[in-house]
Amino acid sequence: MINLNERLKAVSRYLLPGMMADIGSDHAYLPIYALQNNLCQTAIAGEVIKGPFEAAQRNVKEYQFNHLINVRLGDGLSVINQDDNVQNITICGMGGPLIAKILNEGKNKLENHPRLILQSNIQTEVLRQTLQSLNYEIIAEEIIEEKGHIYEIVVSEYNDSIEHLNKFNLKFGPKLIENKTSIFYKKWRRELEALEHIRKQLNSEVHHERLKEIENEISLIKEVLDDEN
Repeated sequence: MINLNERLKAVSRYLLPGMMADIGSDHAYLPIYALQNNLCQTAIAGEVIKGPFEAAQRNVKEYQFNHLINVRLGDGLSVINQDDNVQNITICGMGGPLIAKILNEGKNKLENHPRLILQSNIQTEVLRQTLQSLNYEIIAEEIIEEKGHIYEIVVSEYNDSIEHLNKFNLKFGPKLIENKTSIFYKKWRRELEALEHIRKQLNSEVHHERLKEIENEISLIKEVLDDEN
């Protein structure tokens, strides 16, 4: 069995049966693990960089999944063909803005409305805004810490009558707010400290607009941390 980190194991728990397309698959660890554990039946491992693409090919061959995992070289969702019956798209290990860009540029590949399982390293707010614009409703979220880094997982499904999120839910996550964990508080305490540090460095006359933005951010974070024990 392949050894998978906790971050990707958490992502794998949200897979629907059928085919998955793992975008930016790196060494194809997630598709191999998913197949070994019967979490999906077939997979596409997409990679834009030749080195990881070749590593994915080697791993798929080593674990004898050549007949079930199709390793494809290409940018973003371009690796998905119109006749691929994809039930899940996973995009992991990237910043929220990059995942959002991949989804926006490849939105024509979402016509069959696959489930999107996305793991963001930073700036998940941008990702939530994009999901909303694509009529994808957030059905689950997780926040996890691994080796000192905090990651957010956002799971969404298509809904043509989606309810729009307010700025509070976009920033902090509608599902994460419902069940604030110790890691959630840790993340936003870190963010608050960083913003307060930046605020001290800025000149109120020169950086008036930026200071106003930071004050608003600090106010929102303090509000979400208000009920911390």
